[in-house]
Amino acid sequence: MKYHLVLGRKIDLDGIDRDAKLGKCPRHVLRALRDRLNATVHAPDGEAISLSDKLRSKISSKPEHWAAARKLSEQVSSDDVIFCTGEDIGIPLAAVCGESSVKRSYPVGNRPKIVVYFHNIDRPRGRVALKLFGLADKIDLFMVNARPQTDFLRSYLAIPESRILVLLEQTDTQFFTPGPVSGEKKRQTVVSVGLEKRDYRLLAAATADLDVDVKISGFSKDAKALSQAFPDTMPKNMSRKFYEWPDLVQLYRDADVIAVCLADSKFAAGVQVLVEAMACKRPVVITRTQGIVDYLAAPDIAKVVDVGDAAGLREAIVHLVNYPHFSSSKCGLPASLTDAFPPCGLLVLLRLCTARTGFPPSIVSIRMPSVRMFNAALPSRS
Repeated sequence: MKYHLVLGRKIDLDGIDRDAKLGKCPRHVLRALRDRLNATVHAPDGEAISLSDKLRSKISSKPEHWAAARKLSEQVSSDDVIFCTGEDIGIPLAAVCGESSVKRSYPVGNRPKIVVYFHNIDRPRGRVALKLFGLADKIDLFMVNARPQTDFLRSYLAIPESRILVLLEQTDTQFFTPGPVSGEKKRQTVVSVGLEKRDYRLLAAATADLDVDVKISGFSKDAKALSQAFPDTMPKNMSRKFYEWPDLVQLYRDADVIAVCLADSKFAAGVQVLVEAMACKRPVVITRTQGIVDYLAAPDIAKVVDVGDAAGLREAIVHLVNYPHFSSSKCGLPASLTDAFPPCGLLVLLRLCTARTGFPPSIVSIRMPSVRMFNAALPSRS
């Protein structure tokens, strides 16, 4: 049985590992999985693009994803397990591997086992791709990191929940750690990180007249993304810049409050910041969206406010700033997650895929605040 990890873009996993050992960045989960499973890593790498690739990319992904999927489909067999890190590469690969071709080393219906991690599939092009390419019959296990995506896949594709694995986000707790405050810190600081589905207009409204520094780590070459996230004029106490990984860790440590201000969404936008802040044991205030409900289930994970509630956000920030003991007594990642690298749910899942006649009856699901095993009898594939 051979394992394959398929990425939507090339990543220098060995370079990241070297930097991680020097404390320059967090470890990459795929590097750990590759080594534990002795897997082959694939990504688009300048394959020749066909007319078919261009046409299919109008529905989903990019032409280079389809070209890479075609190439890999000719190299694998029914003895292979393929894990796709996102729908960008997972949709093309599942579609191509499910097709008939004399070039392939497996007959239709006896293809490689395919697991795809879906991040945000509940949107128009995603819906069309799922049905048009018949992915309900071509993907063995659908992985998601938010409950709304589970609900959507189950109802839209009419598949049992046993074929959907909810694997919540985690982080490298050897890199994101508590530590001393920088000597350059001048006053109480509110920190926010990221751009995806962020609402920094709300944060500006909540903090403009507070005696705090508001520091944002958010950088993008996409001017539209910046204009949507930020106010037209930033308050005097608010600044934004790009932070290298070590500087980002220090930014977390300097924070009196981590504010994750989100527009509503059905996917897990903002969650990576939540777990990084928790790993650094900093207090968090976060917007409650549909996509992060599972992450907020445990008590005292964070102060939670509603979408668009500037007054509630301000009240929560003031409370956390005025009661700094909260950071030491209430914050931090649940103990069950601190040693989960690589995520054991994903590791065990891929090992379980080695069964030739389908998935065995035990699948691992990671949910905060604990790691739980449950029985999910996945049907054999004929």
